[in-house]
Amino acid sequence: MAIRLDGRQLAGLIEQRLAAVVGARQAAVGRPPGLAVLRVGDDPASGVYVANKEKACGRVGIHSLGSHLPATTSAAEVRATIERLNADPAVDGILLQLPLPAGLEAAPLLLAMDPEKDADGLHTLNLGRLLKGEPGPRSCTPAGVMALLDHQGVELAGRRAVVVGRSILVGQPMALMLQAADATVTVAHSRTRDLEALCRQADVLVVAAGRPRMIGAEHVQPGAVVVDVGIHRKPEGGLCGDVRFEEVEPLAAAITPVPGGVGPMTVTMLLVNTLVAWCRRHGLDHGLADLVV
Repeated sequence: MAIRLDGRQLAGLIEQRLAAVVGARQAAVGRPPGLAVLRVGDDPASGVYVANKEKACGRVGIHSLGSHLPATTSAAEVRATIERLNADPAVDGILLQLPLPAGLEAAPLLLAMDPEKDADGLHTLNLGRLLKGEPGPRSCTPAGVMALLDHQGVELAGRRAVVVGRSILVGQPMALMLQAADATVTVAHSRTRDLEALCRQADVLVVAAGRPRMIGAEHVQPGAVVVDVGIHRKPEGGLCGDVRFEEVEPLAAAITPVPGGVGPMTVTMLLVNTLVAWCRRHGLDHGLADLVV
């Protein structure tokens, strides 16, 4: 039976560390860290995600400074809000909640963000820093995967890793982080030929394809570590991932459940990025180097 990579448990442990850092540094700074989550429109899933992020902020002592704009807000108005947050000295991290309403493009709005306050690591400069191995905020979901693998003691150096999915949000930065850890990385996608055979070569298989239950036992070699980044609502109720968990769990050495695997770690790494930015702005040691990949 596979070891379950428990994101909820690890997120709780990291939150305790973050709360301790805030408690120890706040007097020197004179204020708590500040995270502004900017939501545009009324996407129901985004509403749940934003509420979870605000609750997590409260647990570790980060001041939540979110804004909720109507779906009819123009790109110029969203940009003006981002620029206001850039200039606000109480804000250390900014997150533009995706997806945006129809008619709004994410790329130019992300580019308008101060890269030092980019809590989700998606600014062009920060993606370039990741590519070059330079310090900077990292994309939260792949950084959370790396923290899970490290906590479980999964050896990556010299291992074969396959990432299914090539989005700029998860797949591409995931591949770069695994490569930086000395894994041999292949990125697969919707046009990959013989996906099953390719995936079966993986010692570590990360699935971020955005397609419910697409990966099954035929894709997994015995003893592989399987990380399922997907999360989808099933028509009959409940949640599932991109992996057919019941098929893959008996084969895998370790696997993330859905829910409770990668999801909690994404939120936690958002807090890590905000807290690290807060400490850096004030020349303080954060003690979180093991989480800053």
